[in-house]
Amino acid sequence: MVLGTSQHGVVIIEDDEHVRNYLVEAVNGHEALSLQAAVGTLAEAREALKRALPRVVLVDLGLPDGSGIDLIKAFYDPDGDTEFMVITVFGDSSHVIPALEAGATGYLTKTTSMADVAPAIMEMIAGGAPISPAIAKKMLSRFHPARRLDAGIHLTQKEDEVLQLLSKGYNHPETAELLHISYHTLVSHVKHIYQKLAVRSRAEAMLEATKLGLINHHKDT
Repeated sequence: MVLGTSQHGVVIIEDDEHVRNYLVEAVNGHEALSLQAAVGTLAEAREALKRALPRVVLVDLGLPDGSGIDLIKAFYDPDGDTEFMVITVFGDSSHVIPALEAGATGYLTKTTSMADVAPAIMEMIAGGAPISPAIAKKMLSRFHPARRLDAGIHLTQKEDEVLQLLSKGYNHPETAELLHISYHTLVSHVKHIYQKLAVRSRAEAMLEATKLGLINHHKDT
């Protein structure tokens, strides 16, 4: 296939025919992109890339005869022009990190709308690193984990139970009743929580506890 001077060749490697057609349509729908090949196996992909390296390779990770990561490792050249973008159902770090380490510049999940595929490819060609928002958030959480008790705040079990109930909107009498403790004991726990968080009010306590990752929004009462 002879590509126009303004077009960027794209090879698609996806074993699911429906998804492959979906990607083909996305590529063909952009005037700056030109489909070079669309295959469904690792073996077919190797042959296609041996014939001619495209500007962009869209590759699934779970192929019937191997992993797309192996393909990236085999053909990625840091000094070359070919960019690799993963598009897969896998969004966990055990797949994302190896793919990026192998040389992938972009990482999209298959929930990405067709309208966003071509713009993501063009962003990558322009020097960007498009990554699905959910993936990016998950990766950032690995480097910026929420601070918890190891931040120097050590609550007793009962103080933690009080904090969780207060964070859910229960007032002091309701909290005391739910924990089967006296109102006086409840006030004592609250005082200790305020001292440990270095705050003076319930609002400040909720804000600081949230910052420290001490409030469990999924905890049952």
